Amino acid sequence: MTDPVLPRVLLVGRGRMGGALWSGWLRKGLAPSVVLDRHGAAVPAPHRVAKTPTDIPRDFQPDFIILAVKPAAAADAIAAIAPWLPGAVLISVMAGRTVAGLRDIAGRSGCRPPVLRAMPNTPAEIGQGVTGAYASDDVSPARRAQAEALLGAVGAVAWVPDEAQIDIVTAISGSGPAYVFLLAELLEKTGIAHGLPAQTARLLARGTVSGAGALLAVSPEESDTLRRNVTSPNGTTAAALSVLMTSEAWPKTITQAISAAATRARELAQ
Repeated sequence: MTDPVLPRVLLVGRGRMGGALWSGWLRKGLAPSVVLDRHGAAVPAPHRVAKTPTDIPRDFQPDFIILAVKPAAAADAIAAIAPWLPGAVLISVMAGRTVAGLRDIAGRSGCRPPVLRAMPNTPAEIGQGVTGAYASDDVSPARRAQAEALLGAVGAVAWVPDEAQIDIVTAISGSGPAYVFLLAELLEKTGIAHGLPAQTARLLARGTVSGAGALLAVSPEESDTLRRNVTSPNGTTAAALSVLMTSEAWPKTITQAISAAATRARELAQ
């Protein structure tokens, strides 16, 4: 077994995002930890899975409690793990739920833990995620460093100085993979509509999106420079971009889409 390099955690919820985080932590080496998961899927020793809070050992002391549940389930989830709150930092990966709101919920159980908000994205499943994070003032530098190690196990970490900025982080990177997947979906459908075999259209669309992303990740050039590198004057790419870059196309709709996502993130806090 890999020597533990990450602190003890109590992971509440092992859905898509919680499961991605858990897998990344196991790859890096995680101190003995517990997953609270009503489905009870097995975890490797020395870790434990608990179907209900009563299955969590009372003497288990997590360094971090990670809330990976739907925002609407936050109050019930915090109430369920209240006995393990003292001494732990609460990390929320939920959209919308604010530090103040989470503290108030925890306060009903007599504990107001330090709170850290994080917004990972689904490429975390393959260790290629990016997480926007905000730490409240009572998160110590040592705990923040441990939190960065946890979040960094599944990709890059970008800290923001203002909690309100987590909403735009959610809209750009948290929701962003869906925008990219939509582009791949539309490329594939258009290829099929123009007579390409479905498998060919799928290969071209997915390979183009993933390849462009891989190039973007390693290139020292700005994204607009990479775009211009593909665009020959009066060529095929220029013809397509003349449509996409009109004021009523991508410049307007992408801005509107991200603004809508950020607005919804703020609404979830209410």
